[in-house]
Amino acid sequence: MTAILTFLLTNPTILAVVAGIIGAAGAWFHGRATGVATERNKQAANDAAATVEGQKIDDAVAGSAPADNRKELGEWSKS
Repeated sequence: MTAILTFLLTNPTILAVVAGIIGAAGAWFHGRATGVATERNKQAANDAAATVEGQKIDDAVAGSAPADNRKELGEWSKS
């Protein structure tokens, strides 16, 4: 058992293959984490833009008479 372990830990080819596998796995995990963060930031930007647009609509509706609001919103309604 000790001889096999010694062989595996001192063989440069086996060590290079193991190091390559570990490096590839590390690069994959890093890329995945970066992609997740990028997508999360993109979603946050979209949410912020939608919130700003919604606030503009709310401000426009709040400053109008109810009849004017119905007329304006009727253009957007599908019914």
